[in-house]
Amino acid sequence: MLASSLVLLVAVAAVRISSRSGLPSLLLYLGIGIVLGQDGLFDVKFDNAELTQVIGYAALVVILAEGGLGTKWKEVRPALPAAALLSTVGVGISVGVTASAAHYLVGLDWRQALIIGAVVSSTDAAAVFSVLRKVPLPSRITGVLEAESGFNDAPVVILVVAFSAVGPVEHWYVLIGEIALELAIGAAIGLAVGWLGSYGLRHVALPASGLYPIAVMAIAVSAYAAGAMAHGSGFLAVYLAAMILGNSKLPHWPATRGFADGLGWLAQIGMFVLLGLLVTPHDLVDDFWPAVVVGLVLTAVARPLSVFISLAPFRLPGREKALMSWAGLRGAVPIILATIPMVSGIEGSTRVFNIVFVLVIVYTLIQGPTLPWLAQALRIRDDPSEASDLGIESAPLERLRGHLLSVAVPGKSKMHGVEVSELRLPSGAAVTLVVRDGTSFVPTPSTVLRRGDELLVVATDPVRDAAEARLRAVAEGGKLAGWLGTGHQGGKDIAPLVDVPHVVKLAKKLGKGGEGRPDGTRAHH
Repeated sequence: MLASSLVLLVAVAAVRISSRSGLPSLLLYLGIGIVLGQDGLFDVKFDNAELTQVIGYAALVVILAEGGLGTKWKEVRPALPAAALLSTVGVGISVGVTASAAHYLVGLDWRQALIIGAVVSSTDAAAVFSVLRKVPLPSRITGVLEAESGFNDAPVVILVVAFSAVGPVEHWYVLIGEIALELAIGAAIGLAVGWLGSYGLRHVALPASGLYPIAVMAIAVSAYAAGAMAHGSGFLAVYLAAMILGNSKLPHWPATRGFADGLGWLAQIGMFVLLGLLVTPHDLVDDFWPAVVVGLVLTAVARPLSVFISLAPFRLPGREKALMSWAGLRGAVPIILATIPMVSGIEGSTRVFNIVFVLVIVYTLIQGPTLPWLAQALRIRDDPSEASDLGIESAPLERLRGHLLSVAVPGKSKMHGVEVSELRLPSGAAVTLVVRDGTSFVPTPSTVLRRGDELLVVATDPVRDAAEARLRAVAEGGKLAGWLGTGHQGGKDIAPLVDVPHVVKLAKKLGKGGEGRPDGTRAHH
C-alpha cells in the first residue's frame, strides 16, 4: 500500500514537472516504470506482455475518448480531408519507407520490418500538444494534427495485427479492403452511438450532476465495444463518438471535461509505468543503434514524404508542412502495438519491441523540446486576434422546465465591452447575475460586460439552444453579430437583423461614448 501511494505521488509530481518543462509526460512515466522494474532500484520482475497489451488497449480507449471530448469541431471540420489522407495514404507511405530501412539498413526480415514500419506510423496528439503550450499554433494546423492522431490509430492497428498473424501475410489489396471496411463500420457505429448518447443526455435529466461525466465516458467506451463486436475499428468508433459528445453542448460540461481529463492522465500514468516495467534495460543496448537508424529514416524521410505527398492537393505553405513533418511525435500507441507480435509469438518480436521502445524515447527527447523552437523559427503562431471559445456550462432544471447557463467570458472574447441589452437574447432568456473580481451583482440592461466576467443566464427550455447560440455569436462577432452575418441557427437569425430604433440608439452610443460607472454601467447622454 505504501509503495503504491509513493508511486502515485511520484507520478503526480511528474505531471507537474512535465507541465512546467514542456517535455512529454511519456518520458517521465516510462522512467518511473524502469526505475521500479528489472535493473532498477526495486527490481520488480514483470514480463507479461499479454496483460500489458490488454491494459494498454483499455488505457488507449480512455485516452482516445478524452481526446475526442476535447476536439473542437469548428477546428477539425476544415482539416478532415487532410487528416484523412494523412491517416491512410500517409500511413502507407510511412510504413513502406520505414520497413525498407529496417530491412536493408538494419537487416530485419520483411515481416519484422513491416511490423516496425506499421507500429511507428501512429502519432500521439498528447505528446505533440504537451510541448506546444507556450507556442500555440493556428487552428488549421492543430486541427490536422489532432484529427490525424485520432484517425491513424485505427488503420495502424489493423496493419500490425495483420502482419503479426501466424502464417503468410495477405496481399496488399486484401489489406486495403479490410482496412476500408473496418474503418467504415467503426465510423458508422461511432457516429450513431455519439448522436444517440448526446440526444439522450440532453433530453433526460439525471438525478445527480456527478452522473453526467460517468455517463459520457460510459457511452464513449460503449462505442468501442460495439465497434469491436461488429468487426469494425473500435478505436475510430470511440474517438468519433467522443467527438460528437464533446461538441453537443451537454449539461455540466466543464465538470465532465475535467473528469475525462483526470481519467486520461491516470490512463497514461498506469500505461507508461507498466510499459517501463515490461522492458529490460540491459537488453536495449544491442538494439540502440538499429533504433537510431530506423528512427532517423522515419523522422527525416518517411514522415516528411508522407506529409508532403498526402497534403499535395491542399494549398498549405511549405513551412506549415515542415512543422507538421517534425510534429509527428510517437508516444503510447507504438509501444503498446509493439506487444502484439510478442503475444502472437512472432520470431524476433522481443527485438522489435526493444527497437520501438528505444526509438520512441530517443526521438521524443529530440523532437519534443525542439518543436516549440521550430514553430517560432518558422514564424508559425496562433493569431492573437482570434476570439477564445466561450465557456458555457448548462445545468437543467427539470421541474421548472428551464436551464441555468453559467457563462465565462475569456480574455479574447468580443463580448468584452458589450452591454447586457446588446446581447439581444431571445424572449425567455435573461442575464440574472454577474460575478466580477470575486463580487456578484444583479446587472441592469446597461451593464457593460468585461473580460473575466462570469454570467448566470436563465433560459426556458424552448429557447435554451437559441440563447446559447446567441451568446456564442456575440462572443465571436461582438455587439453587431447579427448585422455581420453571425448568430444564425438553422438558417434563421437568433434575433431580428433589422431593428431601426436599436440601430439609432447604438449609433449614438458608438459616436458619443459614455462615462463608466463602478458597477460596469454607462451614463447615457
